[in-house]
Amino acid sequence: MTDILKTPAVEGFIRMCEDGWLQGWHERNGGNLTYRMTEEDVETARPAFTAEPREWHEMGVACENLAGEYFITTGSGKYFRNVPLAPAANIGIVEINDAGSAWRIVWGLENGAVPTSEFPTHVMNHSVRKRVTGGANRVIYHCHATNVIALTYVLPLTDRDFTRPLWQSATECPVVFPEGVGVVPWMVPGGVDIAKATSKLMETYQAAVWAQHGLFASGPDFDTTFGLAHTIEKSAEIYVKVLSTGLPVRQTIEDESLRAIARDFGVTLNEAFLD
Repeated sequence: MTDILKTPAVEGFIRMCEDGWLQGWHERNGGNLTYRMTEEDVETARPAFTAEPREWHEMGVACENLAGEYFITTGSGKYFRNVPLAPAANIGIVEINDAGSAWRIVWGLENGAVPTSEFPTHVMNHSVRKRVTGGANRVIYHCHATNVIALTYVLPLTDRDFTRPLWQSATECPVVFPEGVGVVPWMVPGGVDIAKATSKLMETYQAAVWAQHGLFASGPDFDTTFGLAHTIEKSAEIYVKVLSTGLPVRQTIEDESLRAIARDFGVTLNEAFLD
């Protein structure tokens, strides 16, 4: 039988969970991760699937463009730090039904575990990102990025007011997320409202800030998605440290310099966020 833990998709998923834990973004059972598997991923993993798939569970949302897809997901109430130690107990693979409205476990999530409580939010956003990227985006990642959360207490909760200081705090930021970042005001996590608010932003952005909660990021693969979250958090950390000095900002990356970065790196900045 295939050693599913040695398949590229599962290995990459476990590594990303560990990387997020090591950054300090996943206290207790904080955060969640999902990956929409390729056909090759599924066929490689299929020999390890349970002989009798478990029962179907309605998600409360229906995403027709995800019908028949398979996802690797972290478990509800599970700790990222435990994923490398006991993968099958803390993560699993679920299949989506033909209506795109229910899931069932085909591997992992042992001992009665279920997908993350924010799985419906992930699914809605996977649906959007699959559509707007022509199927390229496959990863959705939610982490409790410390400095991003800190900024939600002091910056106005608008896309523009968050994007500008992030772009100006680290030179690579306009290249990594030239469209900017979206911002969701505080909402109860795991519910339909936050899922809808986030999916609306993900029509435009790769990442959204959840006020007083964390960061929600998407990408085509594990490295790109983790790199996006890492870049946003690093820029937020720089800005928090600048603010903490109490000194006036004497110089920054001005708008014409941001445009120059975009021109030289061949990206298109969101002009609505520039003066």
